[in-house]
Amino acid sequence: MSLRSVVLSLVLQRGNLNTRLKKLDEKEDYAAIILAAAGLGRMGWDDRISQILGPEDCMYAVGQGALAVEVRARDLDILEMVSVLHHPETVLRCITERAFLRCLEGGCSVPVAVNTEVKDSQLYLTGAVYSLDGSDSLKETMQTSIAADDKSVDEEVDERVQRVGVTASKICGGAQDRAERLGIDLANLLLSKGAKEILTVARQLNDAR
Repeated sequence: MSLRSVVLSLVLQRGNLNTRLKKLDEKEDYAAIILAAAGLGRMGWDDRISQILGPEDCMYAVGQGALAVEVRARDLDILEMVSVLHHPETVLRCITERAFLRCLEGGCSVPVAVNTEVKDSQLYLTGAVYSLDGSDSLKETMQTSIAADDKSVDEEVDERVQRVGVTASKICGGAQDRAERLGIDLANLLLSKGAKEILTVARQLNDAR
């Protein structure tokens, strides 16, 4: 957001939706507040939404908005039981995002953002890294096929394999592999352009706080 407007002063807010909206309504310190539209919608407060921020304005954190069930890695019976809950596109988007973050050696203390989209059997991943003040950044987009019949890579894969912490036995293993490779390839592209240096400085500044 800082890159989009030099006049904005961003302040971190904590608390639930009620608390945050109360601060906006009762104090003159804030002109607006950024919240998850999904949360406002679930509460029936769509009328409070004045603008939806698209990925060109504000990308999201890796895995943000995705729901998961945590299961013991070798508990095959439970893994099989919960496998019916998978939403294939969401699984593939999470795999590529998590692979991107892992390859960057990122975490919650560094500014890494993503945006994924599935269109016409293509998985698109946009990833970016930023300095804490937004003055330095790198952003790139790559894509891969996630069609189940794509023969561009070896489809002889075990669909029970855990990929970046995700086990999805009901989803094409080849598509999962390509999604993971997409995240790794994009991360390596950013690393080749200096992403490690940006994230190292950001991590050091955060640790010093």
